[in-house]
Amino acid sequence: MENWIDELKDSLKNTFKEILYPLIAIVISFIAGAILVYAFGRSPITAYKALFLGALGDWNKIGETLVTTTTLILTGLSIAFAFRCGLFNIGAEGQFIMGGVASLWAGWALAGLPPVLHVAVTLLTGAIAGGIWAGIVGWLKAKVGSHEVINSIMMNYIAMNLSNYLIMTVLNEPDKAFSYEIAPTAKLWRFSESFVQFKYSRLHIGIIIAVLVALAAYYLLNKTIRGYEIRAVGFNPSASEYGGINVNRNIVLAMVISGLFSGLAGGIQTAGVQYRVNNLFGFTGYGLDGIPVALVGNNHPIGVVLSAFLFGILQRGGPMMQVEGIPKEVVGIIQGIIILFVASNFVRVMVKRYKENKEIKAHLAKGEVK
Repeated sequence: MENWIDELKDSLKNTFKEILYPLIAIVISFIAGAILVYAFGRSPITAYKALFLGALGDWNKIGETLVTTTTLILTGLSIAFAFRCGLFNIGAEGQFIMGGVASLWAGWALAGLPPVLHVAVTLLTGAIAGGIWAGIVGWLKAKVGSHEVINSIMMNYIAMNLSNYLIMTVLNEPDKAFSYEIAPTAKLWRFSESFVQFKYSRLHIGIIIAVLVALAAYYLLNKTIRGYEIRAVGFNPSASEYGGINVNRNIVLAMVISGLFSGLAGGIQTAGVQYRVNNLFGFTGYGLDGIPVALVGNNHPIGVVLSAFLFGILQRGGPMMQVEGIPKEVVGIIQGIIILFVASNFVRVMVKRYKENKEIKAHLAKGEVK
């Protein structure tokens, strides 16, 4: 029992250390935002009151903030998990799109399944589609060494145009610019069905799924041998290979799991919010928003949950600030300052790892182990 308590204390301590810098960056950013608002001749207190009331003012607003948070948790996890293996998954957007379209097909074509089974199959189909889409990038990285950033960006455009083709052909609602609606048995349960406080909110059980997935990602990365190997490859692939870890296999695996998260995000968006997929004239933005969410969360699953909630507040509360006469760009500036501070630390860590990796390669070339 004592060992379990000590282990829990150590985990909490390490988690706090990893998210401490982003927390400091957030505080500094809000102070800078307050100074900026004051420079515009407005009251910072009024601005932030409007921000938080717009996002958390009542149960319905909290519900809508959590709807946004749900998707950001999963796309943020997608970016963070890949980065733990030293990969920059810019393709979360495309994986999100493919997950949404695949879930749409499962939710529409498999009508007649029992509700619980149908929902599970719908979400699983979306997750697998995202995993396959990201796995292609991981396989190319592992086999031919092509850079994951370039490949994942191109995969984003392929996903967008492929989804548009499918929505306007085999999945099209006749004479509409959107798809068929999924069957009622494939829709996620909404809180408004049981709680009158969320009557005007789209909050669904996906928020619970997202938090559980974040906890599962934390356990996988920090409590399993496979997670240790993934982190080791991300920290130093040369030393990992010397230690007997299959680097290429872990690269592919990390990308597949990363894609599972984004694909699940797309599936939850389809099954819990939209119930259909629209013709995309541009990207949805959720996959791209996952990048700052992961950075601010310091690529830690628990930090990603907190970061996603923060960005959910900023996105949902921003319009209320505009109602008070405060430019909506202030929210963007606050986000930018947060990312700037966190990115500076990110660059510092990457430079340090590069130097360490270079030193280890030199020792390995000489047959030495440092």
